[in-house]
Amino acid sequence: MSALAKSRAHSVTQRTTRKDAIINVRVPVKTRDLIDTAAAAVGKTRTEFVLDSAKQHAIDVLLDQRLFSLGEENYEAFLAVLDNAPMPNEQLIALFREKAPWEM
Repeated sequence: MSALAKSRAHSVTQRTTRKDAIINVRVPVKTRDLIDTAAAAVGKTRTEFVLDSAKQHAIDVLLDQRLFSLGEENYEAFLAVLDNAPMPNEQLIALFREKAPWEM
């Protein structure tokens, strides 16, 4: 096998076994500059800043899907259920064993 063929085979192997994912984003220059300025202000690279910000926003969005509000009567009923919770069952145990989406 030639050196070029070995290099290509190695490159393909690296791409198929690599665990990192690539995200490409095109943004206006002004947006990139804004991100760079903010990243520099907190001592991060652009990549670190964007990934940290996106991850935190993703967590917030997912947590927001779990928030609910109740009227006073329903809230009292909800509290009563919490105070007298049934014994854990298999489904509940399985649920608590699952990792949150941002921990995977």
